[in-house]
Amino acid sequence: MKNQNQFNSPMRRRSFLKGVLTAGAATVFTPRLLLAADGASVSKVPASGKVNLACCGIGNRGGEIIKALHATGLANIVALCDTDMGAPHTRSVLELFPSVPRFQDFRVMFDKMGKQIEAVSVGTPDFSHFPIAMLAMSLGKHVYCEKPMGQSFRQIELMMRAAKKFNVVTQMGNQGHSEANYFQFKAWVDAGIIKNVTKITAFMNNPRRWHGMKVNGYLPEQPIPETLDWDCWLATAQYHPYNKGYVNGDWRSWYDFGDGALGDWGAHIFDTAHEFLKMGLPTEVEAVMLEGWSPYIFPQASTLAFRFPRRGHLPPVELTWYDGVKNLPSLPASFGDAVVDPNIPAPSKGAIDTKVHPPGKVIYGEGLTFKGGSHGSILEIIPKSKALEMADKLPPVPRSPSNHFKNFLLSCKGEEHTRSPFSVAGPLCQTMALGIVAQHVNAKLAFDPATQRITNHKVANELLAGVPPRKDWEQFYKI
Repeated sequence: MKNQNQFNSPMRRRSFLKGVLTAGAATVFTPRLLLAADGASVSKVPASGKVNLACCGIGNRGGEIIKALHATGLANIVALCDTDMGAPHTRSVLELFPSVPRFQDFRVMFDKMGKQIEAVSVGTPDFSHFPIAMLAMSLGKHVYCEKPMGQSFRQIELMMRAAKKFNVVTQMGNQGHSEANYFQFKAWVDAGIIKNVTKITAFMNNPRRWHGMKVNGYLPEQPIPETLDWDCWLATAQYHPYNKGYVNGDWRSWYDFGDGALGDWGAHIFDTAHEFLKMGLPTEVEAVMLEGWSPYIFPQASTLAFRFPRRGHLPPVELTWYDGVKNLPSLPASFGDAVVDPNIPAPSKGAIDTKVHPPGKVIYGEGLTFKGGSHGSILEIIPKSKALEMADKLPPVPRSPSNHFKNFLLSCKGEEHTRSPFSVAGPLCQTMALGIVAQHVNAKLAFDPATQRITNHKVANELLAGVPPRKDWEQFYKI
């Protein structure tokens, strides 16, 4: 099949959307491919077969996801989609799958090949996870989505609702949820080793792309590369003239496109604590300290306090987040060496400093304190003397039956259940989204989980909805 360079004119794009994405009060949209009024039937994958996988975002992290899914031997790559098709960062995947159909617009991909697709991987910038996942789910396609699920609190809420409405398999890409830390944390909570936690310190102090940046507005217009469909790259975001400072990972620096250090690493550092301590949503989020506040890019450093209420018999918890190279948390004297998972990928700029500033956490429970790292790294009891005392009292920890990618594909085949479905990952990502709002307004926020409103700050409450979608992209928000 020839490369697809569709949607060259705004008129054609609008005509397609009117025909394919019909908005309604009760449904997200009704694409003309497969959907009846209540959505397409869920794609059924024979237990003996491979999952027909379409891949959105094929360079950088998206390319790594594709290769990991393919390496399981359970995926048949049937379509590749990238707004910058043919750019240098996409070539390794194109060379790996030279005969697979290629698209620059995910909507055209689903229109042309929807019946051949059973699942989708989404490895695009944070802000564009949402429309791709929403369309895929409405068509009955299973979704593997990089973290964070969506960019705004509202997007994440709609993604959770859509996953439930269309009854599809979902998995967010916080790989530690299929590694040792996940099974250890669960076993230690079940056995009462981790109990009555009241305080968590989480930190990510490595350099980020926006560190050292000073901006007084958005970036000046530059010529759009020939390989890039800039209009489609923008997706639901408001229009910005192209600048290379927005693409290939630099999008993470900007409130309009990314989720900063918290959205990037929070899901790898305190995800298991959030799930197994049943933390849910906080009732208060405070910007305790911000260095280099900007309305455009993320702070140079920030300290955020998330306060979670009592949950049944579980006591209130305060989780404090630290980012910024010099914004180091206060750690117990017995902390010792950091816990480092050797499989942690490098951040979007630079490398993990495993000697001075590795990401990690300290968890303060009843009678015991734990230190941990990121991703799948296991917890350690501190001080060492206490760890030795507890050695014979620790429960056995099951081995992971499948890595995160295999877990997703086996779940598509009905053989497992995903360990980080949108129903689990959603409240975690919404917690981070609330922290990003606090960074954006540099304030202490009171949040009501029942009404999903920030009750003491009008501007912050409006930011829960995220950046308003561009014309012709509103349909993705209607469910």
